[in-house]
Amino acid sequence: MRNFTDSKELTIGTFLGMGSPMAAEIAAVAGADWVLLDLEHGGSGEDLIGPTVVAGMAYSIPTLVRVESSERIRIGRALDAGAAGVMIPRLETIEQVTEVVKHMSYPPFGDRGVATYNRSAKWGRDLTGLTEKAKAACIIQIETLKALENVEEISKIDGVDLLFVGPLDLSFALGVPRDFKNPKFVEAAAKVVAAAKANNKVAGILAADASAAEAFIAQGFKFIAIGSDSTLLANAISNLVTQLKK
Repeated sequence: MRNFTDSKELTIGTFLGMGSPMAAEIAAVAGADWVLLDLEHGGSGEDLIGPTVVAGMAYSIPTLVRVESSERIRIGRALDAGAAGVMIPRLETIEQVTEVVKHMSYPPFGDRGVATYNRSAKWGRDLTGLTEKAKAACIIQIETLKALENVEEISKIDGVDLLFVGPLDLSFALGVPRDFKNPKFVEAAAKVVAAAKANNKVAGILAADASAAEAFIAQGFKFIAIGSDSTLLANAISNLVTQLKK
């Protein structure tokens, strides 16, 4: 299993938004290093975290979860269900990120609710994680101007593992919607990569296709999401239909 929290290792995965654990299996057999279940914009609910985690485990790839908010209970539910990492959107300040990091660990390191009858504790058979800091990755999205302004300080926070650029939100915030080659966006992306490198963190980003991904990799991003299950399926069907109709 490749380590998506290793700042020197390139990993590639995809977002899952169709609400089907089978999508995780398909992504795994197709070669994805990880999958990310999207609860913010996707069609899934918390009830699908467990089945998706199990589907990924069958092929030895981790399931990450983007929660819809930074509430302690939302993060805790994802962790209890076995998520290997949690992505939190719409954070902007050092104080907000510091608070979220607490939700990743049990006391005395944090404020995660303690329970053992769940997948993360192997149904009470493995309690070693109860006395340690978080093993699951904490992924902070950088998608607003304020988050970008604070990215250097955010990257220094102990417990933050990965900085993930939300390219659509950030490009809109910068006033250059969907223009990822615009100097404003390129400069912002470089700032995130530099902050990650300076603090031994991983920089990640979402790419629509292989061409965009190659450009982001050249910029220094190591955690690359290629589209989502729905967009990849739509593109594959569209390409085949277009080719045949020609």
